[in-house]
This record gives sequence, structure tokens and C-alpha cells, in this order.
Amino acid sequence: MVQVQPVEGAGAAGRCGLGAARRSCDARRPCVGNACFRAGGAGMSGSVMSRRALLGTLSALGLMPQLVRAEGEAATAAAEGATVIEPKTFGVKLGDPLPFSRATLEAEAKALAAADYVPPPEVSSEWRDLTYDQFREIWFDTRNGLFRDSDSAVRADLFIAGLYQTHEVEVNAVKDGMARRVAFDLGLYDTTDRFPQLDPAGTGFSGIRLLGELVEPTVFQEYAVFQGATYFRAIGKEQIYGLSARGLAIGTTGANGPEEFPLFRAYWVEAAAAGSAEAVVHALMDGPSATGAYTFRIRKGLPTVIEVEATVYPRVELTDFGIAPETSMFLFNDLNRIKFDDFREGVHDSDGLQIANGAGEILWRPLRNPERVEMSGFGDTGLRGFGLMQRARDPESYLDFEAKYERRPSLWVEPLGDWGKGRVMLMEIPADKEIYDNIVAYWQPDAPMAAGSEQKFSYRLYWGEDAPVDGLVARVQGSRTGERVFEEGRIFTIDYAPHPALGEDISALEARVSTSSGEVKGVQVKPNPATGGVRVAATFLMPEGIPAELRVELWRDAVRVGEVWLYRWFGA
Repeated sequence: MVQVQPVEGAGAAGRCGLGAARRSCDARRPCVGNACFRAGGAGMSGSVMSRRALLGTLSALGLMPQLVRAEGEAATAAAEGATVIEPKTFGVKLGDPLPFSRATLEAEAKALAAADYVPPPEVSSEWRDLTYDQFREIWFDTRNGLFRDSDSAVRADLFIAGLYQTHEVEVNAVKDGMARRVAFDLGLYDTTDRFPQLDPAGTGFSGIRLLGELVEPTVFQEYAVFQGATYFRAIGKEQIYGLSARGLAIGTTGANGPEEFPLFRAYWVEAAAAGSAEAVVHALMDGPSATGAYTFRIRKGLPTVIEVEATVYPRVELTDFGIAPETSMFLFNDLNRIKFDDFREGVHDSDGLQIANGAGEILWRPLRNPERVEMSGFGDTGLRGFGLMQRARDPESYLDFEAKYERRPSLWVEPLGDWGKGRVMLMEIPADKEIYDNIVAYWQPDAPMAAGSEQKFSYRLYWGEDAPVDGLVARVQGSRTGERVFEEGRIFTIDYAPHPALGEDISALEARVSTSSGEVKGVQVKPNPATGGVRVAATFLMPEGIPAELRVELWRDAVRVGEVWLYRWFGA
């Protein structure tokens, strides 16, 4: 009997893409296929695994050469004079080839929208009723990966449905313009002795993950996951999973009833030429209110860039919807640290919303963990980009050496083409634990989507450390707040990073500070000797129980030289 230690690497951390609710996998547990296992180590209770479980885990992680176990056992059996069992044949079974293209996908989505919505097959109750611990005992055997027996630059592992993933999805392999459906087979998966005997007819696939040569040549590593409703996530080189993206948000504000979660009911994964940096995945979206055809062109690296081409076919008129939605987690940092009795300095996958608007401004809005659900809208015409960012990159900002929040990606949305008038929407939901996704951001066009229409959107998603913006102004490095000690009011400090635009003479800088309610006093601009940048400090006197929208701008000689800092505060 041995203990298994955590495996370092992007594919071994995160929540495995098991859906929106973060109920899937704890970030501190290595992920094996769909499953995670507890590992011995600081802060974790080790669980002893059998030799069979260990070997299955190692092979699933790619830590054993193909067929080593089978060949070794066969050789031992032959030496002992026993009957030799031939090694298992690995790989997936494919159906008959059918022509496939972006045009055929759009035609299928359009035809689907003309019919009534029919939910995809649901897994049987015995698969839905598995416990979390039971579901960790089954994982995909990576030796059966899609395209593993070819020179394709991309491979795909297949998640199994069950527990939180209650619907089956179809998976297809595409090569040379022909698609072949992947047949579900429970033999594609490995289990420990503790996994119950269940009828394989009661389940199917629930999603896919892509593997490629992300860090080292010939070493295939996970870098993107598609699973759960229209959720997907990716990482850049040396990063670990954090926030997620979705295909389409419907009814997020709750203005017209509960939020609707359409789903990707089928995926098509294209084989990639040897050495190619790009992977292509297509998906068919379906839901009560809309269908859609999605194409994802994924270039791994730092950042990993996903170019999205989406065509949406509404079944009904859509007025409350979001393009390029992002979902993240923010529990606390320096701005609300006092609310949490926690040994860590900060807990979040993202710490701010950044917007490059059509007016030429770069907006920075630190995230909040509010007392009630809050919505904020940032109106714009000619949006240049937006995203939920993770700016705190120093481990000292968290002091959580297992979750490694400093390695979570930021996610920047770059519109391709003119998205017209609308607003970037930010939804902040109260949360008391880091297992909950409580932050949502998306683009809401002013114009509704008419029933029976065809709506096209294209954009790029950058999964990396920062936003790919021009960098012409100083960016906000940090924000803090606290009650004044010897006078009334609340002080806010905003630290700007060093930047040539700030100039040599700090006295030439002007801070323009405003609030939507209450008053501002004691505005100061002074050097920050700790960073070499500039600190703006201001005291706000805000009426009790009334929200105040705070705004700070930094100018020099009638030119804006810093990001526009925005924040909401409720006076107490």
C-alpha cells in the first residue's frame, strides 16, 4: 500500500470543468479524468490507495508508458508458465463518416430552432445518485484518447456523465471534412475496486478535454475543457484552472424569471496536423429559448487564445441575454479582508473587471463580495474589450500554497467587428466560501434578438496573465479602504504602478475624484516609495444605506495618465 502525492502541473489542479457550481473538484486535489483523489500532504488528509488504484491513476495521468503494465504482466505470466492474455487494445470506436463543415453545423442549429425544444438524454438515476466520493473512483484511461494513435497535434479525453453532469452529449471526430461519431464504451474508463457495478447503458459522455504540447515537446498536457451546459475553460502555459466562459447567458438578471442555461448537446473535434499550434472544436448549442452553432479555434500558449465564431438562432425574442459571458469567484482581498476570519491574505480567481471602452478609457472596477446580489452596467458604443482579471500575481497576496490563486488566468474578451451599442454587465453575488462562483460579466447589446432571426458574433478570448491592451496609461496596482481614525469618513487609497505617462514631477498630477452620493474631501496624490508608482488617497463621506458610485481619474496636463478607478460602496 502506498500514498499518492499531488502531481504538479496545470492538468493536476483546478476543478476539472465539472460545471458551473464548482461542486466538482477542490483546487487542492489533483484531478484524474473526471475524478479527484485526496493526496497526502500539508493541510490534506491522505487516503491510502490500493496498488491497482495507484497504477490506474498513474496511467491515467500519463506517468506510465503505454502498455507497460500489460506487457509486464504478460511477461511475468509467460515466465511462470501461465496462460498469456493478450494486451488490451486501446482507442475509441467510430461510426460511419458523414460530411461536416461550419455550414452543415449552422444548418443543423437553424433546423433545431424551428422545432420545439427537446432535452438531451438524461443519465439513469443510479448514475445521477452516485456520491462525490464514488464518482472520483472512475476516470478516463488516457490511452483511449481521441487521435492518440495518430500524429495529430491535439488529443481529446472524454468525460463520463453522472453525479452533477446529468445529461449525455454527443462527441464526433473530424478529419478531412468527414465526421464520425464516437461510440460510448465503459471500457474507455478505469475504476478502483470501490466503484459500484452500474449499467453502462445508463450513462454516456458529458464533455471533452483537450491535450497538447503546451510546455514541452512530446509531452501532452491538458489545456482546455468543455463540460457542463455551455461552460468551457482554458489555461495558458504554467497556469492552473480558474474562471470559466460560457457560450451564451440567458436571463442572468432574473428580470423575466429564472436564469436559463442552454447546453452544448454535441461536439466535433478536428484532428490537427502534426506540429500545429491550433485546435478546432465545434459545438451545437440548444436550449428552450435559442440554438446556436459555435466554432472554437484554440491556440495554446501564454496566453492561450480562443477565437469564437457564434451564430445564434432564437426560438423566442431575447431581451435579457449576454454575449461572451465569464464566470468567476471573488471571496475577499484587501478591500474587504475584515469580513473574513481566514489565515490567507486573499481568496479569488479574479480581482477586478477591466474595460477598454469606445471612448478611449481603460476602466478598472475592483470586484466586491456584497451583502445582496448586485448588478452594474457600463454603457458603451464601440467596445474594445473587457474581462475579469487576476492582477495579484505574488503568492504573498494569498499565502495559499495549495490553491495557487496567483497562477489563475485572467480572461479578456476582444470583439471582432462592431458590437454596436450596449453595456458590459457585472453581476456580484454574496458568497461565504470559495466553492461558489459568484461573479458574472458579459456584453449585453441594446437591441434584442428577434425570434426566428440569425445573430452572428465573433470574438477572441485571451486566457493569460493580463489584458492585451495598449498600455498607454498607468494601471491600478491595488486598492485599500478603512475608517478614518481622527475624523469622519472612509478613506480609499488607489495605487498606480510606475509608468512613463506619470512623468517625473508628481506635483503636476491631478486626481479628479467624484461620488454619486455624499461628498469627497482630502484628495492627495503622492509618490509610493514601496512601488515607485503613485498613490491617490481620498476621504468619502457617504450617507447611510445609500449606494455610492466612486470614481477616480489621474490627469497630467489635460491628458489622462491612469486607468479610471471605479467602485461601489454602501454607507453603514
